[in-house]
Amino acid sequence: MKTLLAALAMLTATAATTPSSPITSPIPYRFDEVKRNVVLKTATRETQATKGTQAQSGDHVHTGLFSYALIAAEPHHAKFEIFSVTDVQLAGGAPGVILSLERGRVHAMFDKILGSEPRLVQTPGALLAVRGTQYNVEVDGAGKTMLDVFEGTVEIRSPFRNEPYLVHAGESSSFTRHEPPPDHPTRTPDSRRPDAENHSEGHGDDHGHPGNEPGARGAQPPPPTPQPRPPSPPPGGHH
Repeated sequence: MKTLLAALAMLTATAATTPSSPITSPIPYRFDEVKRNVVLKTATRETQATKGTQAQSGDHVHTGLFSYALIAAEPHHAKFEIFSVTDVQLAGGAPGVILSLERGRVHAMFDKILGSEPRLVQTPGALLAVRGTQYNVEVDGAGKTMLDVFEGTVEIRSPFRNEPYLVHAGESSSFTRHEPPPDHPTRTPDSRRPDAENHSEGHGDDHGHPGNEPGARGAQPPPPTPQPRPPSPPPGGHH
């Protein structure tokens, strides 16, 4: 009996010290472009990010008003444009999550790769799974998520749906923390397509959308007022 108890105690101790899954190395990230106020928060400090700044899993990124960052996660063949007034965490708690969007707007770009490993973006209401695609995802202050897919296909993994929910190129969908996406995606409005937005500069309102300044998309200047013509002289010079 004592021998059996000793053997069980040894097995319990071994299980406690043996990880149930392989230890995952931190994912490296690199800031390829930074405009204006972009803050990188690590476990020990808070710094202003610049082009070339390195980061890793668990770090947080905040962009200020009219600010912008382009971040690369090369091991996963992914890049993320992070727009104005956005908060993200690099990687996340769930396996396979490369970026977790807390609020704001992100343009995600994934190269096509072989293999079946998940590449996920986490939002307040669901996980977004991809292979090779481009899409915009935006989370508002109430936690509602809007997804616009531009290339490829995105699978929305919602806890309120048992079956896969696919959104294809040219389609949009939305969901919240407490509501699943609707039964069918909708067509992406032209106003939310990539060619209708200024991704590279990050100008515009507090979500990075282009503004309506006169001369750009505002009212055109009025046409010039015609000047009066001088009277014509009488024919032949006679009165």
